[in-house]
Amino acid sequence: MARGGPGVIWRAREYVDRAARHSPARLALGVFALVIAIVTLLLSTPWAVAAGHRAPFADALFTATSATTVTGLVVVPTGSYWSSAGLVVILVAIQVGGLGVMTLASLLGMAVSRRIGLTQRLLVSSETKETRLGEVGSLIRTVIIASVTLEALIALFLFPRFLMYDESAGKAAWHSVFYAVSSFNNAGFVPTTYGLDPFASDWWVLLPIIVGVFIGSLGFPVILNVARHLREPRRWSLHSKLTITTSVGLVILGAVLIAVLEWRNPATFGDLDLSGRTLASLFAGVMPRSGGFSTVDVGHMHESTWLVTDALMFVGGGSASTAGGIKVTTLAVMLLAILAEGRGDRDVEAYGRRIPREALQVAIAVTMVSATFVLVASLLLLTITGQPLDSVLFIAISAFATCGLSTGLALPEEAKYVLVVLMFIGRTGTMTLAAALALRNRRRVIRLPEERPIIG
Repeated sequence: MARGGPGVIWRAREYVDRAARHSPARLALGVFALVIAIVTLLLSTPWAVAAGHRAPFADALFTATSATTVTGLVVVPTGSYWSSAGLVVILVAIQVGGLGVMTLASLLGMAVSRRIGLTQRLLVSSETKETRLGEVGSLIRTVIIASVTLEALIALFLFPRFLMYDESAGKAAWHSVFYAVSSFNNAGFVPTTYGLDPFASDWWVLLPIIVGVFIGSLGFPVILNVARHLREPRRWSLHSKLTITTSVGLVILGAVLIAVLEWRNPATFGDLDLSGRTLASLFAGVMPRSGGFSTVDVGHMHESTWLVTDALMFVGGGSASTAGGIKVTTLAVMLLAILAEGRGDRDVEAYGRRIPREALQVAIAVTMVSATFVLVASLLLLTITGQPLDSVLFIAISAFATCGLSTGLALPEEAKYVLVVLMFIGRTGTMTLAAALALRNRRRVIRLPEERPIIG
């Protein structure tokens, strides 16, 4: 046994190192699935549940997947069902999941091989949109430092208010840290039994959460690029400009539309004062970025508001961010292509740069594949639950976009497994999943003659 142990470890390290070099996308998915399995195992223990019994496997798996994929959907009340130890496990899963699938795989590969190879550098470069390969190793450290720093700042803002809300110093600190990590990672988990309902009109609590969700949804490439050239916006990358402008535009559009639709709804915004309604509208406009928090009962919103939220959730946040969805740059590229086609321009351009045709092809592929996953999941959920389409579509998009907003739809066990798969696919990304399952890259030497079909 003494001789066999090190041999097994050595072979495992050799296997992981080989996988990191030859199939990094598969390794990333495998590591992410392993994290979910470990969190599920921990949440299945009696000490993770407040009542001291074992959580049902479906509930433990669902919560583990939702936390690791930073979704926020729950099948049991987080603040009352899980013990303090269970909440710590959930918090760690949120933090690990927020680092990203590719970054997580690269950290494992670096721990195994003690260095980052070219394949891994290219992989992390693709995830973080960092083009200078020599900086990828330091970039991973920067991502971790930036995450912890921003979360600490959010927690410092929240701590005094929670302390004033008749909480002990220990509870106030714990809730501040939990909300900070959950908001920056766009997770949407709440550690308290009362949630954010008591703070529906409290700018002190909700504004830091709004800022945390918005910054987290921009993505690390944008955060680092803007930080490097904070006083020189002209030097911001095209990706940063598209992400910021599209995100701000969607937040404003979403907040205005939701305000118009819910302003006089007595079950949501109707009982709030002017300041409270304004804050609730802004909060509801930001949360579909993938934040998943809510200060009012989403189930009592109008169906028209659900439809607006569906669209915002499906778009999601920025690439290589803690948010889900098809990403705002995907939407921006398609809108710019439509504008260019309407003008009769040959090239798709933005901010003095030409966007390559390959980017448009990827944007279309991501959108169509994502819509297909949501469609198939909605059909399965309709069959399993027998609930109306609007409620089923809402939770399907929320799961795929790792948003976490819910109308309160009751989920049988079969539906939980459908959403688990949907959350995993939504977080790992359709393109990553396709790369992981692909056996080889097909490159054609001979190209066929061109012929244009009739469109429209």
